[in-house]
Amino acid sequence: MKRTLTALALIVAIGAAGAGWYLHGKQPQRDGELALAGLHAPVTVRYDERGVPHLKAQNQDDLYRALGFVHAQDRLFQMELLRRLARGELAQVLGEKLLPTDRLFRTLEIGRHADARAAQLDASSPSVRALQSYLDGINQYQASRPLPVEFDLLGIEPRPFSVADTLSVAGYMAYSFAAALRTEPLMTHIRDQLGADYLKVFDLDWHPEGVLGTPLAAGDWQDLAALAQLSDAALAGSGLPQFEGSNAWAVSGSRTASGKPLLAGDPHIRFSLPAVWYEAHLQAPGYELYGYHHALIPSAMLGHNRDFAWSLTMFQNDDLDLIAERVNPDNPNQVWYQGRWVDLEQRTESIQVKGAEPVQITLRRSPHGPIVNDALGQSSGSTPIAMWWAFLETDNPLLDAFYQLDRADTLDKARAAVEKIEAPGLNVIWANAAGDIGWWAAAKLPLRPAGVNPTFILDGASSEADKLGWQPFSANPQEENPARGYIVSANYQPVPASGIEIPGYYNLPDRGQRLNQRLSDASVKWDVRNSQALQLDTGTGYPRRVLTPILDELRSAAQGEQEQALVQRLAEWNGEHPLDSVTATLFNQLLYQLAHEAMADELGEAFFDSLLQSRSLDIALPRLTADADSPWWQRKDGSGTATRAQIVAEAWRASLSHLREQFGDDSQSWQWGRVHTLTHAHPLGQQPLLGRLLNVGPFAAPGSHEVPDNLSHRIGPAPWQVVYGPSTRRLIDLADASQALGGNPVGQSGVPFDAHYADQAAGHVLGLYRPQHLSEADITSHTQGTLELLPR
Repeated sequence: MKRTLTALALIVAIGAAGAGWYLHGKQPQRDGELALAGLHAPVTVRYDERGVPHLKAQNQDDLYRALGFVHAQDRLFQMELLRRLARGELAQVLGEKLLPTDRLFRTLEIGRHADARAAQLDASSPSVRALQSYLDGINQYQASRPLPVEFDLLGIEPRPFSVADTLSVAGYMAYSFAAALRTEPLMTHIRDQLGADYLKVFDLDWHPEGVLGTPLAAGDWQDLAALAQLSDAALAGSGLPQFEGSNAWAVSGSRTASGKPLLAGDPHIRFSLPAVWYEAHLQAPGYELYGYHHALIPSAMLGHNRDFAWSLTMFQNDDLDLIAERVNPDNPNQVWYQGRWVDLEQRTESIQVKGAEPVQITLRRSPHGPIVNDALGQSSGSTPIAMWWAFLETDNPLLDAFYQLDRADTLDKARAAVEKIEAPGLNVIWANAAGDIGWWAAAKLPLRPAGVNPTFILDGASSEADKLGWQPFSANPQEENPARGYIVSANYQPVPASGIEIPGYYNLPDRGQRLNQRLSDASVKWDVRNSQALQLDTGTGYPRRVLTPILDELRSAAQGEQEQALVQRLAEWNGEHPLDSVTATLFNQLLYQLAHEAMADELGEAFFDSLLQSRSLDIALPRLTADADSPWWQRKDGSGTATRAQIVAEAWRASLSHLREQFGDDSQSWQWGRVHTLTHAHPLGQQPLLGRLLNVGPFAAPGSHEVPDNLSHRIGPAPWQVVYGPSTRRLIDLADASQALGGNPVGQSGVPFDAHYADQAAGHVLGLYRPQHLSEADITSHTQGTLELLPR
């Protein structure tokens, strides 16, 4: 036995040593020298204490080639998975469970569109030259250095990255903004199946003349519900970033302590591992930028230097319409379009599946766009639903836009760059050291026929689905140097000076109103310190709007002194969500139960789940509790009529029962930090063993849904997993941009077991800011390693 145990110990030691040697070989190289073909001169890459590379090159071609190399060193697997998701190629490496996702993205035509656009680009333009150099750096890394451990686990065969891959990833980003596939079927179902009175809580215009000319059948509704669920699952289940919201503001020098503009920004994005942004500080003669880079995109999408800075929020304009086509009863391959029957285009594609035979799919397109219910394969409905999407209908020179924005040091240059962003819709908030601040809502806005409400599925047999052209950029919402001395953007519906209506899926106004209330205080001089407090604010006035109309019903439902005390805490609550709050837990559970008890019976499981995923529910709940006569309070399940008071009482009892069952009878054990947590999930972390190795967390998370510190969870029963939140929190005072603050939700590196894989995670969730080194002295004093890239 002694010899056996010794042998086993030796085997374990050898195995551990082998695993350590293997993993060590996968780690990024941040010291020494490496040769890189195509360089005209050496490039120095200094890594700071967070693993952020500071690149210094003698020309911009070398700079972008080196950026591609070091970006791939930290994030190659993220790049690979993103291009596969966007192009519908995940099943090839992850197996048949990803077939529905691949089928959806093939249906969306993102890869097909990217291939066509790549062939049309001007190879001599500065932005395309930058992209080609960047991609060459990625491909050289992939061809010459150890591949990520995930490639080995999944058996991924490396292939070069292309311009079309970059454009495909841009398409994925645009799609992740779009809410139409999740919202329009739901709103149309409520309108056509329940009726006008049920729409009132959503603050939508009722247009009885807009009901589809050919009513959808039961199978069509099943398809639409399934499509909404597939769309959400494809984004949520990929472990990749999805853009959700954001805060940003710019304060002019008249309102700051330094006398120079201050920029703040925290884009809200679905948490992923690695995180969406890759920080890099780039320097070449005539160019310098500290930027945040998206995988496979060389230009920074957020950035600053000593002269200017900018951030982004989602515009959330509706740039995607669903259109029900009328089928020719004598020819199922024809639909009615502009007064005549026209053929549907058809094509067949093959999806490679790991461990199985390829799957052939047939995809169709009408004159309005791709038929999206083809994503379901064998659908149960008979009505083709087409998708008109601005991303597929515009030139959309995003590469040029961000290349120019990275160099835009004046209002005129920034405005000209922003005008090139056509889809997805973005708000760009910008400031410079010369004293200017500006905001432009960037999107190419379609002209729809008068009276058409694109919140609903449109009738393809009528003219309501037609587009009459595009609004000029000058009609978009925008401001430059407003007299009030600040600009704030927080995803609420903007009011353009042009007076045009801009349909969209906007967030509640509460978050923006809270920020505006504080920024409007003329007695405050803003600096980096008090701006941190504003970004980390965990409060909202939303609970008061929901609760005030039903407090009497809650008091009547509460049994005993302890429950009465809980209702009183709700009545007195200021809406803040710190880690020790019990009231925050009670309110968020009650919010779900109110929605469920009032609305699930009318909608059914699939459409109620769609409602929980949508921003429409946020709008509906305060309006619902304020209207005791809303038809949503009536029972539709055959159990008889009900009143608001009865439903509120049922929601109260269900909330307490759930919290007691999950966390114990003592309400003090219901603290927010116990029930509201953040885990950064690796794409392979769904496997239990790999999850323990690769996932990061859980961390107790303050903040909540639609507060400035928007660490947000899906509305549902406790406990809650934070889904999205600040992808970085940046603060730049342009009096001295070298003192800018920022950070990363997890770490710079996507390489498991690297020192920078998760070194920022615990601090970020609690609001820790990190310095962003810009001055030569700071870079030198914080350099942890220097990599010299030499011409080969």
